[in-house]
This record gives sequence, C-alpha cells and structure tokens, in this order.
Amino acid sequence: MMAERESAELAEAFIAETCAQEQIPAKQLTIHTDRGNAMTAKCVAQLLCDLGGAKTHSRPHVSDDNPFSEAQFTTVKYHPTYPERFGSLADARAWARPFFAWYNHAQHHTALGLLTPAVVHHGQGERVLAARQAVLDAAYQAHPEWFVRGAPHPSAPARRRSGQPNFRRRGRRRQGGDSASGP
Repeated sequence: MMAERESAELAEAFIAETCAQEQIPAKQLTIHTDRGNAMTAKCVAQLLCDLGGAKTHSRPHVSDDNPFSEAQFTTVKYHPTYPERFGSLADARAWARPFFAWYNHAQHHTALGLLTPAVVHHGQGERVLAARQAVLDAAYQAHPEWFVRGAPHPSAPARRRSGQPNFRRRGRRRQGGDSASGP
C-alpha cells in the first residue's frame, strides 16, 4: 500500500487485507513497527488482538533496529531504476509495482539461500533446494574436476522467526553512546 500519508485507518485496512489475502492463521502474526501514531493507534492494537497477533516496537531513538527493513530500503534506494524524485503518488506506484514483483519473485537473496522471498513465503524452499541439489549432483558426477572443493551442497536459508531479528551488532553504537547489544 502506498498512500499520501499514513493513518491508523489505512494501517488497519492494510494489515487486515494482507492477513486475509495471505491466509495468515490466528496467533501467528507478529508485526515489528516504528513508534509512529498509525502503528500505535487503538484500532491497530484492537485488530492485532482480534487476530491473536503480537506487535513489537522499535527501540526508542534507534532508527535502524530492523535489519530486514533496512536491507530492503537499501536495495530500493540503490536499484538502478530508482528515481531521484517521484513526480506524483501515481508515479511512485507505477515504479513500485514492478520493483516489488522483481524483488519478491525474481531477486535471489543470499540470506535466503539464494531463494526468492516468494519461494520461501509459500513453503517451496525445500523443493527448490532439492531440485538445485539434483542438478549439482548431476554436474558433479559428469565433471568432478569442476568442483575443486568436492561435491557441492547449496546452503539453506537460516531459520529465523519473522519479526525476531538479531539485534546484536558488534562495533556499532546506538545514539547516546551505549553499545548496541540486544537480547
């Protein structure tokens, strides 16, 4: 969803629509949010309560505590088609639609074992990795000299609960000078 401004009503509609569209079962949803008015509003809290979901918030005065969002924003910002400015909301939407289709369905992510987000989201990761392994096994059988380190084994994505990023960052400092060590 892309809108002129954020609001609690839009946030509530977006979350409800996404849960219905993705068939997210009750008590499975966790949303990590900033501390903005739209996400702390009663209607969003009530919706999450109705869905049996949980909400986590950014740490106060820390702008980069969600590494997943930060990584996606960096990908957006440095994509060759990202314009310096959008002329209108319609222009932004016209750019975003194909970008996120590419990002979710064509871009292979190293953190996901070179799978796409859509493959992982729809539970097809094991099937794709098995097919990838079969191709690698056949290549290794036909040409073992190509594989100087032995038979290849593609890595699977790290298992991590969505909404539970690893906040530990060695050597980085939070605002105020405290070291950023998380739970």
